[in-house]
Amino acid sequence: MRLLLLAAVLGIALAARVSYDGHKVLRVNPTDDQLALLMQFKNRPGFSFRNEPRRTGANLDIMVSPEQHAAFLSFLKEKNIGFHVLFDNIQTLIEAEDRRQRSMSKAPRAISFDQYYRYDEINSYLEELAAKYPNLVTLESIGKSYEGRDMVVIKISSGGSGTRPAILIDGGIHAREWIAPATALYVINQLVENNAANSALTDAVDWYILPVLNPDGYEYSHTEDRMWRKTVSVTPISGCPGVDGNRNFGFHWNEVGASDYPCYEDYAGEVAFSEIESRNLRDFALANKEQIKLYLTFHSYGGYLLYPWGYTSELPPDWHPLQELAADASLAHLNAGGDPFTIGSFTNVLYAAAGGSDDYMKGVAGIELSYTAELTDTYYGFQLPAELINETVPRFFESVRVFGSYVKENF
Repeated sequence: MRLLLLAAVLGIALAARVSYDGHKVLRVNPTDDQLALLMQFKNRPGFSFRNEPRRTGANLDIMVSPEQHAAFLSFLKEKNIGFHVLFDNIQTLIEAEDRRQRSMSKAPRAISFDQYYRYDEINSYLEELAAKYPNLVTLESIGKSYEGRDMVVIKISSGGSGTRPAILIDGGIHAREWIAPATALYVINQLVENNAANSALTDAVDWYILPVLNPDGYEYSHTEDRMWRKTVSVTPISGCPGVDGNRNFGFHWNEVGASDYPCYEDYAGEVAFSEIESRNLRDFALANKEQIKLYLTFHSYGGYLLYPWGYTSELPPDWHPLQELAADASLAHLNAGGDPFTIGSFTNVLYAAAGGSDDYMKGVAGIELSYTAELTDTYYGFQLPAELINETVPRFFESVRVFGSYVKENF
């Protein structure tokens, strides 16, 4: 009887979620002229641009609702824009993901890398590590989210009383990018539970890691809308909640690549740092800016390692060492069995996007080395199947090893 009741509750919960039944994902490789034509559909109802190409011939993935599909195909044909269908019905991928998540065992206070974890489960794991490794791990709540969730940073340090150089990592500022928190958890796992093999990364460098920067949005993507990107705060337009946290940082805020319309996915907020989550990370970074030498924020997808600036195509004066270090990290990823990353400044390689955390960390906090990692470049996009986590995160850990070694040797 209890199992039947649980099944009924799960069924109701799933039925209440946003459905993407009939939504197709089309991949286009547009020329510059074709891209200009396609940009008119960005943020139009029934369309979602899952990425944006910067260079001619790069992939542009567009999710199209069933209501818009026929007209959009006619437009592509009229303009002689080629495409192929990545997913004929994105809802089938969501439902397969749901079935796997429900089928996985959830042993208390344990972790594996064959499933995606909910926010409370992530924090429980951090608490387990703090209890089990008190000489290596401490936890700090840097504040609460909009809905009151503790935002917990794990500090991994073998000593030094805060005098050692540090690396700051976060993931999950965009709710739907589940592989980002999973990667942050793997880094934590390797630095703590596998410290015997990785002690060279912690014997002279401290690590501050915030696995989920947008906890409310992350939970919302699990329970209500798998494709949710933003925070969940109230905005001036009813029915259009949330702000793009990676357009909300107060450095050249809302100058380019962001929107002032709350219903758009790249809404920058009413003001810079309108979001408590952005303010919490800002305050933590500023409080520790003398110690932090490298900032690394995890996103998906596309296979990019990006450095500032996002607000302009001009390069920072120290772009050469930024480029060289990213190239070394990419080579380590390749040697571990991954694909090479596309490397460069955010605007020149991906697209212009002011108000990003990476720009703020370098431009205001003064953190010399600041990177965005757009993890994975598969046709699954944001919905990387959980069975692929185990092959994805160890490869990128080798890139993290390069970053850690550089900080150890140069600061």
